[in-house]
Amino acid sequence: MSKGPTIEFLGGVREIGGNKIVVSEGDDRVLFDFGPSFSPRYEAFFYNFLQPRSTSPVKDLLEFDLIPREPGLYSEEALVGSDLPPEEPRFGAIFVSHAHYDHAGYLGYVDPRIPVHVGRGTRRLLEAIEESGYRGYGAHDWRIAHDGVPVRVGALEVVPLPVDHSIPWAYGFLVRTPNGTVAYTGDFRRHGPRAGLTDRFVELVAAERPDALIIEGTRAGPDARRNLSEAGVRAGVDRLLEKTPDLAVASAYPRDIDRLSTLHQAAVRAGRDLVVSMKTAHLLTRIQGVPGGPDPLPVPGSSPNLRVYARAKKRYYAWEEPFLDDGVDATWVRRHGAKCLLSLDLMHFAELIDLRPPSNSPYIHSMSEPFSEDDVDDRVLHNWLEHFGLGYHQMHASGHCSYPELAEVIRTVAPKTVYPIHTEHPEAFHGLPSEVVPPEKGVPYPLRAR
Repeated sequence: MSKGPTIEFLGGVREIGGNKIVVSEGDDRVLFDFGPSFSPRYEAFFYNFLQPRSTSPVKDLLEFDLIPREPGLYSEEALVGSDLPPEEPRFGAIFVSHAHYDHAGYLGYVDPRIPVHVGRGTRRLLEAIEESGYRGYGAHDWRIAHDGVPVRVGALEVVPLPVDHSIPWAYGFLVRTPNGTVAYTGDFRRHGPRAGLTDRFVELVAAERPDALIIEGTRAGPDARRNLSEAGVRAGVDRLLEKTPDLAVASAYPRDIDRLSTLHQAAVRAGRDLVVSMKTAHLLTRIQGVPGGPDPLPVPGSSPNLRVYARAKKRYYAWEEPFLDDGVDATWVRRHGAKCLLSLDLMHFAELIDLRPPSNSPYIHSMSEPFSEDDVDDRVLHNWLEHFGLGYHQMHASGHCSYPELAEVIRTVAPKTVYPIHTEHPEAFHGLPSEVVPPEKGVPYPLRAR
Protein backbone atom coordinates (compact mmCIF):
# COMPACT_ATOMS: atom_id res chain seq x y z
CA MET A 1 0.00 0.00 0.00
CA SER A 2 1.25 3.49 -0.87
CA LYS A 3 2.52 5.56 2.04
CA GLY A 4 1.69 8.74 0.19
CA PRO A 5 3.58 10.94 -2.28
CA THR A 6 7.25 11.70 -1.85
CA ILE A 7 9.80 14.06 -3.39
CA GLU A 8 13.39 12.92 -3.84
CA PHE A 9 16.34 14.93 -5.11
CA LEU A 10 18.97 12.99 -7.05
CA GLY A 11 20.85 16.12 -8.13
CA GLY A 12 20.78 19.91 -8.01
CA VAL A 13 21.45 19.81 -4.26
CA ARG A 14 23.83 22.58 -3.11
CA GLU A 15 25.10 22.92 -6.67
CA ILE A 16 24.31 24.86 -9.81
CA GLY A 17 22.52 22.72 -12.40
CA GLY A 18 22.14 18.98 -12.40
CA ASN A 19 18.48 18.98 -11.35
CA LYS A 20 17.10 15.46 -11.01
CA ILE A 21 13.81 15.47 -9.11
CA VAL A 22 11.63 12.41 -8.53
CA VAL A 23 7.98 12.73 -7.50
CA SER A 24 6.45 9.38 -6.53
CA GLU A 25 3.07 8.02 -5.56
CA GLY A 26 3.50 4.33 -4.84
CA ASP A 27 4.97 2.70 -7.94
CA ASP A 28 4.18 5.73 -10.10
CA ARG A 29 7.37 7.77 -10.47
CA VAL A 30 8.14 10.83 -12.58
CA LEU A 31 11.58 12.38 -13.09
CA PHE A 32 12.05 16.08 -13.77
CA ASP A 33 15.23 17.02 -15.66
CA PHE A 34 18.32 14.88 -16.10
CA GLY A 35 21.65 16.57 -16.76
CA PRO A 36 25.08 17.16 -15.23
CA SER A 37 25.77 19.83 -12.64
CA PHE A 38 28.25 22.68 -12.92
CA SER A 39 29.75 21.71 -9.58
CA PRO A 40 33.48 21.78 -8.82
CA ARG A 41 33.21 18.07 -8.05
CA TYR A 42 32.49 17.24 -11.70
CA GLU A 43 35.45 19.31 -12.89
CA ALA A 44 37.66 17.64 -10.31
CA PHE A 45 37.53 14.52 -12.51
CA PHE A 46 36.28 15.56 -15.95
CA TYR A 47 37.25 18.77 -17.72
CA ASN A 48 37.55 20.02 -21.26
CA PHE A 49 38.43 16.99 -23.42
CA LEU A 50 38.73 14.56 -20.50
CA GLN A 51 35.20 13.17 -20.41
CA PRO A 52 33.50 9.84 -19.56
CA ARG A 53 34.29 7.15 -22.08
CA SER A 54 31.63 6.68 -24.75
CA THR A 55 31.85 2.89 -24.30
CA SER A 56 31.07 3.01 -20.57
CA PRO A 57 29.60 6.42 -19.64
CA VAL A 58 27.47 5.42 -16.66
CA LYS A 59 30.26 3.26 -15.23
CA ASP A 60 32.67 6.19 -15.36
CA LEU A 61 30.23 8.65 -13.81
CA LEU A 62 29.17 6.21 -11.06
CA GLU A 63 32.83 5.80 -10.12
CA PHE A 64 32.84 9.38 -8.81
CA ASP A 65 29.19 9.57 -7.69
CA LEU A 66 28.41 12.01 -10.50
CA ILE A 67 25.23 10.29 -11.65
CA PRO A 68 22.52 8.64 -9.52
CA ARG A 69 22.76 4.92 -8.84
CA GLU A 70 19.15 4.49 -9.88
CA PRO A 71 17.83 1.10 -11.05
CA GLY A 72 15.37 1.05 -13.92
CA LEU A 73 16.53 4.36 -15.41
CA TYR A 74 19.43 3.69 -17.76
CA SER A 75 19.60 1.93 -21.10
CA GLU A 76 21.39 -1.40 -21.36
CA GLU A 77 23.95 0.18 -23.70
CA ALA A 78 24.80 2.99 -21.27
CA LEU A 79 25.26 0.49 -18.41
CA VAL A 80 27.93 -1.57 -20.19
CA GLY A 81 30.74 -2.36 -17.76
CA SER A 82 28.97 -0.95 -14.71
CA ASP A 83 27.89 -2.89 -11.64
CA LEU A 84 24.33 -1.63 -12.09
CA PRO A 85 22.36 -4.29 -13.99
CA PRO A 86 19.76 -3.31 -16.58
CA GLU A 87 16.18 -3.58 -15.34
CA GLU A 88 12.67 -2.89 -16.50
CA PRO A 89 11.92 0.87 -16.34
CA ARG A 90 10.95 2.14 -12.91
CA PHE A 91 9.90 5.57 -14.18
CA GLY A 92 6.64 6.36 -15.93
CA ALA A 93 7.96 9.51 -17.61
CA ILE A 94 10.68 12.14 -17.73
CA PHE A 95 9.76 15.82 -18.07
CA VAL A 96 12.48 18.20 -19.30
CA SER A 97 12.04 21.83 -18.30
CA HIS A 98 14.26 23.27 -21.06
CA ALA A 99 17.09 22.50 -23.47
CA HIS A 100 20.10 23.60 -21.42
CA TYR A 101 22.76 20.92 -21.02
CA ASP A 102 22.54 20.81 -17.21
CA HIS A 103 18.86 19.83 -17.52
CA ALA A 104 18.92 17.53 -20.54
CA GLY A 105 22.52 16.43 -21.05
CA TYR A 106 22.17 12.92 -19.59
CA LEU A 107 19.10 11.93 -21.62
CA GLY A 108 21.32 9.89 -23.91
CA TYR A 109 21.86 7.40 -21.08
CA VAL A 110 18.15 6.85 -20.38
CA ASP A 111 16.22 3.67 -21.19
CA PRO A 112 14.44 4.45 -24.48
CA ARG A 113 11.25 2.82 -23.19
CA ILE A 114 10.70 5.72 -20.76
CA PRO A 115 8.62 8.49 -22.42
CA VAL A 116 10.34 11.89 -22.47
CA HIS A 117 8.08 14.96 -22.44
CA VAL A 118 9.44 18.24 -23.86
CA GLY A 119 7.99 21.40 -25.36
CA ARG A 120 7.82 21.64 -29.15
CA GLY A 121 10.53 24.30 -29.24
CA THR A 122 12.75 22.31 -26.89
CA ARG A 123 12.45 19.26 -29.12
CA ARG A 124 13.48 21.34 -32.12
CA LEU A 125 16.44 22.79 -30.20
CA LEU A 126 17.63 19.34 -29.11
CA GLU A 127 17.42 18.10 -32.70
CA ALA A 128 19.46 21.07 -33.95
CA ILE A 129 22.09 20.55 -31.24
CA GLU A 130 22.43 16.87 -32.17
CA GLU A 131 22.69 17.64 -35.88
CA SER A 132 25.44 20.24 -35.50
CA GLY A 133 27.53 18.79 -32.69
CA TYR A 134 28.84 15.77 -30.88
CA ARG A 135 26.11 15.66 -28.24
CA GLY A 136 23.42 13.01 -28.48
CA TYR A 137 20.19 12.81 -26.52
CA GLY A 138 19.28 9.25 -27.46
CA ALA A 139 16.35 7.51 -29.07
CA HIS A 140 13.22 8.03 -27.00
CA ASP A 141 9.47 7.95 -27.04
CA TRP A 142 9.35 11.73 -27.38
CA ARG A 143 6.09 13.33 -26.26
CA ILE A 144 5.32 16.99 -26.99
CA ALA A 145 4.13 18.95 -23.95
CA HIS A 146 1.49 21.63 -24.48
CA ASP A 147 1.07 24.72 -22.33
CA GLY A 148 -1.31 24.04 -19.45
CA VAL A 149 -2.44 20.65 -20.77
CA PRO A 150 -2.26 17.98 -18.00
CA VAL A 151 -0.37 14.73 -18.61
CA ARG A 152 -1.49 11.68 -16.63
CA VAL A 153 1.21 9.29 -15.38
CA GLY A 154 -0.54 6.71 -13.21
CA ALA A 155 -1.78 8.44 -10.09
CA LEU A 156 0.15 11.61 -10.91
CA GLU A 157 -0.98 14.49 -13.10
CA VAL A 158 1.71 16.83 -14.47
CA VAL A 159 0.81 20.26 -15.86
CA PRO A 160 3.54 22.04 -17.91
CA LEU A 161 3.41 25.83 -17.55
CA PRO A 162 5.68 28.12 -19.61
CA VAL A 163 8.16 30.46 -17.90
CA ASP A 164 10.74 32.96 -19.12
CA HIS A 165 14.37 31.83 -19.15
CA SER A 166 17.52 32.55 -21.16
CA ILE A 167 16.48 29.89 -23.62
CA PRO A 168 12.98 29.89 -25.15
CA TRP A 169 10.32 27.27 -24.52
CA ALA A 170 11.19 26.75 -20.85
CA TYR A 171 8.66 25.23 -18.44
CA GLY A 172 7.82 24.99 -14.80
CA PHE A 173 5.41 22.30 -13.62
CA LEU A 174 2.52 21.54 -11.31
CA VAL A 175 2.35 17.95 -10.08
CA ARG A 176 -1.01 16.91 -8.66
CA THR A 177 -1.04 13.81 -6.50
CA PRO A 178 -3.95 12.15 -4.70
CA ASN A 179 -2.68 13.74 -1.49
CA GLY A 180 -1.42 17.19 -2.39
CA THR A 181 0.29 19.30 -5.04
CA VAL A 182 3.92 20.05 -5.84
CA ALA A 183 5.13 23.02 -7.93
CA TYR A 184 8.54 23.09 -9.63
CA THR A 185 9.82 26.33 -11.14
CA GLY A 186 12.49 24.93 -13.45
CA ASP A 187 14.94 27.75 -14.27
CA PHE A 188 13.14 31.06 -14.57
CA ARG A 189 13.43 34.85 -14.50
CA ARG A 190 11.21 37.93 -14.30
CA HIS A 191 13.34 40.46 -16.23
CA GLY A 192 13.43 38.91 -19.70
CA PRO A 193 11.39 39.60 -22.86
CA ARG A 194 8.76 37.00 -21.85
CA ALA A 195 8.48 38.03 -18.20
CA GLY A 196 4.71 37.80 -18.53
CA LEU A 197 5.01 34.01 -18.80
CA THR A 198 6.71 33.86 -15.41
CA ASP A 199 4.15 36.21 -13.87
CA ARG A 200 1.35 34.00 -15.22
CA PHE A 201 3.12 30.88 -13.89
CA VAL A 202 3.32 32.41 -10.41
CA GLU A 203 -0.34 33.41 -10.60
CA LEU A 204 -1.49 29.91 -11.61
CA VAL A 205 0.71 28.19 -9.02
CA ALA A 206 -0.52 30.50 -6.26
CA ALA A 207 -4.11 29.70 -7.20
CA GLU A 208 -3.30 25.99 -6.88
CA ARG A 209 -2.10 26.52 -3.27
CA PRO A 210 0.67 23.88 -3.55
CA ASP A 211 1.85 22.02 -0.50
CA ALA A 212 5.47 22.12 -1.70
CA LEU A 213 7.40 24.50 -3.95
CA ILE A 214 10.68 23.34 -5.51
CA ILE A 215 12.42 26.57 -6.49
CA GLU A 216 15.69 27.23 -8.27
CA GLY A 217 18.03 29.62 -6.44
CA THR A 218 20.98 30.22 -8.74
CA ARG A 219 21.36 33.83 -7.61
CA ALA A 220 20.53 33.31 -3.93
CA GLY A 221 23.31 34.16 -1.52
CA PRO A 222 26.24 36.41 -2.50
CA ASP A 223 25.49 37.89 -5.92
CA ALA A 224 27.98 40.65 -6.69
CA ARG A 225 27.74 40.25 -10.44
CA ARG A 226 26.39 43.15 -12.45
CA ASN A 227 23.16 42.14 -14.12
CA LEU A 228 20.95 43.82 -16.68
CA SER A 229 17.55 43.16 -18.17
CA GLU A 230 17.46 42.13 -21.82
CA ALA A 231 16.32 45.68 -22.62
CA GLY A 232 19.32 46.94 -20.66
CA VAL A 233 21.68 44.83 -22.75
CA ARG A 234 20.09 46.21 -25.90
CA ALA A 235 20.50 49.80 -24.69
CA GLY A 236 24.16 49.19 -23.81
CA VAL A 237 24.97 47.64 -27.18
CA ASP A 238 23.17 50.50 -28.96
CA ARG A 239 25.28 53.09 -27.14
CA LEU A 240 28.50 51.24 -27.86
CA LEU A 241 27.80 50.81 -31.58
CA GLU A 242 26.90 54.49 -31.92
CA LYS A 243 30.45 55.52 -30.97
CA THR A 244 32.31 52.65 -32.65
CA PRO A 245 33.79 53.40 -36.11
CA ASP A 246 35.25 49.92 -36.57
CA LEU A 247 34.43 46.25 -36.22
CA ALA A 248 32.57 45.27 -33.03
CA VAL A 249 32.83 41.73 -31.66
CA ALA A 250 30.42 40.04 -29.23
CA SER A 251 30.22 36.68 -27.45
CA ALA A 252 26.95 35.20 -26.22
CA TYR A 253 25.83 31.74 -25.13
CA PRO A 254 25.24 29.69 -28.30
CA ARG A 255 21.60 28.93 -27.48
CA ASP A 256 20.66 32.29 -25.93
CA ILE A 257 18.23 33.02 -28.75
CA ASP A 258 16.96 36.16 -27.05
CA ARG A 259 20.51 37.56 -26.93
CA LEU A 260 21.05 36.79 -30.62
CA SER A 261 17.80 38.61 -31.36
CA THR A 262 18.95 41.56 -29.23
CA LEU A 263 22.30 41.74 -31.03
CA HIS A 264 20.56 41.53 -34.40
CA GLN A 265 18.16 44.35 -33.55
CA ALA A 266 21.06 46.49 -32.34
CA ALA A 267 22.99 45.78 -35.55
CA VAL A 268 19.99 46.76 -37.69
CA ARG A 269 19.57 50.03 -35.78
CA ALA A 270 23.26 50.83 -36.26
CA GLY A 271 23.17 50.00 -39.97
CA ARG A 272 25.39 46.98 -39.44
CA ASP A 273 25.20 43.28 -40.27
CA LEU A 274 25.17 40.75 -37.46
CA VAL A 275 27.59 38.01 -38.54
CA VAL A 276 26.96 34.62 -36.88
CA SER A 277 28.65 31.22 -37.04
CA MET A 278 27.37 28.40 -39.20
CA LYS A 279 26.33 26.51 -36.06
CA THR A 280 24.23 29.47 -34.92
CA ALA A 281 22.82 29.85 -38.43
CA HIS A 282 21.78 26.19 -38.40
CA LEU A 283 20.10 26.58 -35.02
CA LEU A 284 18.18 29.70 -36.08
CA THR A 285 17.09 28.00 -39.29
CA ARG A 286 15.83 24.90 -37.48
CA ILE A 287 13.74 26.74 -34.89
CA GLN A 288 12.04 29.17 -37.25
CA GLY A 289 8.28 28.86 -37.23
CA VAL A 290 8.00 27.48 -33.68
CA PRO A 291 5.63 29.76 -31.69
CA GLY A 292 6.86 31.20 -28.40
CA GLY A 293 10.38 32.23 -29.39
CA PRO A 294 11.78 35.71 -30.04
CA ASP A 295 9.69 37.80 -32.40
CA PRO A 296 11.14 38.69 -34.81
CA LEU A 297 13.57 35.78 -34.97
CA PRO A 298 16.65 36.47 -37.13
CA VAL A 299 16.81 33.75 -39.80
CA PRO A 300 19.64 33.38 -42.35
CA GLY A 301 18.47 33.91 -45.88
CA SER A 302 15.32 35.80 -44.97
CA SER A 303 16.21 38.40 -42.32
CA PRO A 304 17.96 41.64 -43.33
CA ASN A 305 21.35 42.58 -41.87
CA LEU A 306 22.25 38.96 -41.06
CA ARG A 307 25.24 37.15 -42.51
CA VAL A 308 26.94 33.83 -41.84
CA TYR A 309 30.66 33.55 -41.15
CA ALA A 310 31.99 30.57 -43.10
CA ARG A 311 35.34 30.07 -41.44
CA ALA A 312 37.98 28.13 -43.33
CA LYS A 313 37.97 24.40 -42.59
CA LYS A 314 39.47 21.32 -44.18
CA ARG A 315 36.08 19.62 -44.28
CA TYR A 316 32.51 20.85 -43.94
CA TYR A 317 29.61 18.88 -42.51
CA ALA A 318 26.36 18.43 -44.40
CA TRP A 319 24.53 20.83 -42.07
CA GLU A 320 27.11 23.56 -42.86
CA GLU A 321 26.88 23.28 -46.63
CA PRO A 322 23.69 25.36 -47.06
CA PHE A 323 25.55 28.41 -45.66
CA LEU A 324 28.74 28.20 -47.75
CA ASP A 325 27.59 29.90 -50.97
CA ASP A 326 26.44 33.10 -49.28
CA GLY A 327 28.85 32.92 -46.34
CA VAL A 328 31.46 35.59 -45.66
CA ASP A 329 35.08 35.03 -44.64
CA ALA A 330 37.71 36.90 -42.65
CA THR A 331 38.75 38.97 -45.67
CA TRP A 332 35.17 40.16 -46.21
CA VAL A 333 34.66 41.00 -42.53
CA ARG A 334 37.99 42.84 -42.38
CA ARG A 335 36.99 44.91 -45.44
CA HIS A 336 33.49 45.69 -44.14
CA GLY A 337 34.27 45.76 -40.42
CA ALA A 338 32.78 49.18 -39.77
CA LYS A 339 29.44 47.76 -40.86
CA CYS A 340 29.65 44.50 -38.89
CA LEU A 341 28.85 43.16 -35.45
CA LEU A 342 30.60 39.79 -35.35
CA SER A 343 29.31 37.11 -32.97
CA LEU A 344 32.42 35.10 -32.05
CA ASP A 345 32.73 32.54 -29.26
CA LEU A 346 35.94 31.83 -27.37
CA MET A 347 36.42 28.49 -29.13
CA HIS A 348 36.88 30.36 -32.42
CA PHE A 349 39.02 33.26 -31.16
CA ALA A 350 41.80 32.06 -33.49
CA GLU A 351 39.82 33.80 -36.25
CA LEU A 352 41.04 37.09 -34.77
CA ILE A 353 44.46 36.30 -36.26
CA ASP A 354 42.93 36.66 -39.73
CA LEU A 355 40.35 39.31 -38.83
CA ARG A 356 42.96 41.71 -37.35
CA PRO A 357 40.42 44.12 -35.80
CA PRO A 358 41.73 47.67 -35.28
CA SER A 359 43.16 48.37 -31.83
CA ASN A 360 40.52 49.55 -29.33
CA SER A 361 37.71 47.81 -31.21
CA PRO A 362 35.03 46.85 -28.68
CA TYR A 363 34.52 43.32 -27.47
CA ILE A 364 31.09 42.75 -25.87
CA HIS A 365 31.13 39.89 -23.36
CA SER A 366 27.39 39.16 -23.26
CA MET A 367 27.71 36.19 -20.90
CA SER A 368 28.04 35.69 -17.14
CA GLU A 369 31.08 37.12 -15.49
CA PRO A 370 33.58 34.51 -14.22
CA PHE A 371 32.99 32.94 -10.83
CA SER A 372 36.56 33.60 -9.69
CA GLU A 373 39.87 35.13 -10.69
CA ASP A 374 41.15 31.59 -11.31
CA ASP A 375 38.73 30.98 -14.18
CA VAL A 376 40.90 29.46 -16.93
CA ASP A 377 38.60 30.44 -19.79
CA ASP A 378 38.47 34.03 -18.52
CA ARG A 379 42.28 34.27 -18.33
CA VAL A 380 42.64 32.92 -21.87
CA LEU A 381 39.96 35.31 -23.14
CA HIS A 382 41.74 38.33 -21.66
CA ASN A 383 45.08 37.18 -23.07
CA TRP A 384 43.55 37.31 -26.56
CA LEU A 385 41.87 40.67 -25.96
CA GLU A 386 45.11 42.17 -24.65
CA HIS A 387 47.11 40.79 -27.57
CA PHE A 388 44.78 42.41 -30.13
CA GLY A 389 44.09 45.53 -28.07
CA LEU A 390 40.32 45.01 -27.84
CA GLY A 391 38.26 46.86 -25.27
CA TYR A 392 36.26 44.66 -22.87
CA HIS A 393 32.58 45.49 -22.19
CA GLN A 394 30.46 43.29 -19.89
CA MET A 395 26.75 43.30 -20.86
CA HIS A 396 24.63 40.36 -19.74
CA ALA A 397 21.09 39.61 -18.59
CA SER A 398 20.88 36.56 -16.34
CA GLY A 399 18.51 33.70 -17.04
CA HIS A 400 17.64 33.53 -13.34
CA CYS A 401 15.64 35.50 -10.80
CA SER A 402 17.43 37.66 -8.26
CA TYR A 403 17.00 36.71 -4.61
CA PRO A 404 14.44 39.48 -3.93
CA GLU A 405 12.41 38.18 -6.89
CA LEU A 406 12.64 34.62 -5.56
CA ALA A 407 11.49 35.76 -2.11
CA GLU A 408 8.54 37.57 -3.68
CA VAL A 409 7.55 34.41 -5.57
CA ILE A 410 7.61 32.39 -2.36
CA ARG A 411 5.50 34.97 -0.51
CA THR A 412 2.99 35.05 -3.36
CA VAL A 413 2.70 31.28 -3.74
CA ALA A 414 2.76 30.72 0.05
CA PRO A 415 3.51 26.97 -0.02
CA LYS A 416 3.70 24.96 3.16
CA THR A 417 7.24 23.79 2.35
CA VAL A 418 9.98 25.24 0.12
CA TYR A 419 12.83 23.13 -1.29
CA PRO A 420 15.65 25.32 -2.71
CA ILE A 421 17.68 23.61 -5.45
CA HIS A 422 20.03 24.64 -8.26
CA THR A 423 21.83 26.80 -5.71
CA GLU A 424 24.98 26.72 -3.62
CA HIS A 425 23.27 28.77 -0.91
CA PRO A 426 19.98 27.16 0.19
CA GLU A 427 20.45 28.79 3.61
CA ALA A 428 19.72 32.17 1.98
CA PHE A 429 16.02 31.25 1.88
CA HIS A 430 15.60 31.03 5.66
CA GLY A 431 13.44 33.68 7.28
CA LEU A 432 10.65 33.46 4.70
CA PRO A 433 7.03 32.68 5.72
CA SER A 434 7.12 29.09 4.43
CA GLU A 435 9.11 26.28 6.02
CA VAL A 436 12.40 26.02 4.13
CA VAL A 437 13.95 22.55 3.82
CA PRO A 438 17.40 22.45 2.19
CA PRO A 439 17.14 18.97 0.67
CA GLU A 440 19.69 16.20 1.00
CA LYS A 441 20.51 14.06 -2.00
CA GLY A 442 18.73 10.70 -2.12
CA VAL A 443 16.36 11.37 0.80
CA PRO A 444 12.62 10.83 0.06
CA TYR A 445 10.62 13.69 1.58
CA PRO A 446 6.92 12.96 2.27
CA LEU A 447 4.60 15.52 0.74
CA ARG A 448 3.13 17.28 3.73
CA ALA A 449 -0.40 18.42 3.03
CA ARG A 450 -1.74 21.61 4.52
